[in-house]
Amino acid sequence: MLIIAGLGNPGAKYAGNRHNIGFMALDAIHRKNPFSPWSKKFKAEISEGELSGEKVLLVKPQTFMNLSGESVGEAMRFYKLAPKDIVAIYDELDLAPGKARIKVGGGHGGHNGIKSLDAHCGRDYRRLRLGIGHPGVKELVTSHVLGDFAKADHVWLDPLLDELGIHADMLVRGEDSQLMNKLALATGGKPEEDAPAKKPGGQSHIRQARNHAQPKALPTSGPMADMLKKLFGNKGD
Repeated sequence: MLIIAGLGNPGAKYAGNRHNIGFMALDAIHRKNPFSPWSKKFKAEISEGELSGEKVLLVKPQTFMNLSGESVGEAMRFYKLAPKDIVAIYDELDLAPGKARIKVGGGHGGHNGIKSLDAHCGRDYRRLRLGIGHPGVKELVTSHVLGDFAKADHVWLDPLLDELGIHADMLVRGEDSQLMNKLALATGGKPEEDAPAKKPGGQSHIRQARNHAQPKALPTSGPMADMLKKLFGNKGD
């Protein structure tokens, strides 16, 4: 079983905030896949479904952002799961708007929701960070994250969320890099670089170096051959 937890603040007042992109992501997953209606449990709104043959629980903590871990930790212990069975989706100031990154573990980066998850769930869960950009100065951070997405933001926000909803099964299968590529393409970015192509003829770089190092055959006739004979003599002399 996998818990996908989207972080945000409950209530209509915060619904459109940049800080609530985690809630928005879960709403997209719920909308694009066969999940049960939202219900209340674990101090959260939850919905059960199945992706790629595995049971998935969507969790939107209703504890407010700073106490998100109380809710997710309660669900984790109820189902006897480990941190590796959790994916947390949340906003990231240090990523450009529309950029996405995923990793296991790491620091909280000053994100209070992640601080709470670390405290209640351990740190070795997968973290899907969705970029909302930085306002440029520390004093504007709070108003930025608690401000609503601008109309212009929906040019990248809507495709990002839709693509995440459509391909949420990749989270279950652990196809993280493939999912990042799809999100990048959906928002007009470039996919991750593919592995470099094999060398022509399938030769290893060592074999190619050896081939290049082999000296060319010496001439056996002509002026150059005569000069070499005078310098070095004939073999056997």
